[in-house]
Amino acid sequence: MSHAPSASPLILGGAPTPRAALPQLPPLALYIHIPWCVRKCPYCDFNSHAASPTLPEEEYVDALLADLDLDLHAAHGRKLSSIFFGGGTPSLFSAQALGRLLKGVEQRIAFAGDIEITLEANPGTFEQEKFTAYRALGINRLSIGIQSFQEQKLKALGRIHNGDEAVRAAGMARQAGFDNFNLDLMHGLPDQSLDDALSDLRQAIAMKPTHLSWYQLTLEPNTVFWNQPPVLPEDDTLWDIQEAGQALLAEHGYAQYEVSAYAQPGRAARHNLNYWSFGDFIGIGAGAHGKLSHPDGRIQRTWKTRLPKDYLNPAKPFKAGEKTLANEELPFEFLMNALRLTDGVDAALFAQRTGLDLASLAEGRRQAEQSGLLQVEPSRLAATARGQLFLNDLLQYFLI
Repeated sequence: MSHAPSASPLILGGAPTPRAALPQLPPLALYIHIPWCVRKCPYCDFNSHAASPTLPEEEYVDALLADLDLDLHAAHGRKLSSIFFGGGTPSLFSAQALGRLLKGVEQRIAFAGDIEITLEANPGTFEQEKFTAYRALGINRLSIGIQSFQEQKLKALGRIHNGDEAVRAAGMARQAGFDNFNLDLMHGLPDQSLDDALSDLRQAIAMKPTHLSWYQLTLEPNTVFWNQPPVLPEDDTLWDIQEAGQALLAEHGYAQYEVSAYAQPGRAARHNLNYWSFGDFIGIGAGAHGKLSHPDGRIQRTWKTRLPKDYLNPAKPFKAGEKTLANEELPFEFLMNALRLTDGVDAALFAQRTGLDLASLAEGRRQAEQSGLLQVEPSRLAATARGQLFLNDLLQYFLI
């Protein structure tokens, strides 16, 4: 068995820690990026671009499959446990195009029998016939970008749908056969009161989704909102919204399992759980990122060409870059994901996913526990309630 060469020795535990080949490779997922939207939202920092009247569906599917061919070596015989179509707005693509893509993917990498296949969709792009066809393809989970039900808030966010369309979208999803769907909802919106935020949340709960992503609006660089900031609620109001909203979600059976993710029992997003437990994922499409482990212990991050016109240009490579993570980067990389989970992870997962001995975290754990940000629980790596609120501070203990 070969071993990955050791980078500079880890000092988190006070002694050099050799890096071994991984005992077994983590589960494998696939992320597929569709970069077009009807209109770019002012808060959005994702790699999305306003669509022209005619999308290059055929060319883009061809490019995605060719991109996947170049990453096939990283599957190492694993089946796909989940697929996630993100964007942009993947629901702008026809069922015919997505069907050809899924067929091409399955010809290249086998699907697990219980594979979860999620499609992001926006209410302004919902058509009953199209979504019934999506379901027939084997897509078995939707993530619907609602953000708010209130006209004033939707206009401020630059959304193309209204509140009635949002409600109808959930009904169409059910009618199409989707019994598993997520609603994306924001809080902390411009001029939003506690009552406004809870009204949105109650309306979302009334639609009976299996999963809710409920997260605070943040102003991100390279967005319209960053350059022209709206007036956002005061910190005290944001705190009241967070506390009251979490209580309301718990009351209706939505358990918080991640910083901004709430689910009915057994309905946590498996694709995202794979991210947060430092699983592997191939990323294809304009601007897609991947994380890939190899039997010799190497763990790589990959990223693809961002601009659709460059991604579709045969003279340019799909891959924009890749990086093999050094030993000293792995504790932070692993914990940056794992500590987002409300219950954290089994401590043994650290060695399984990184090839490093758990003892390499000893000094960082001791300091984080003393600060009250990490739970004192030898068999688990989990943030305290305070650690969840101050996750960046917690992670500083694991930086080298």
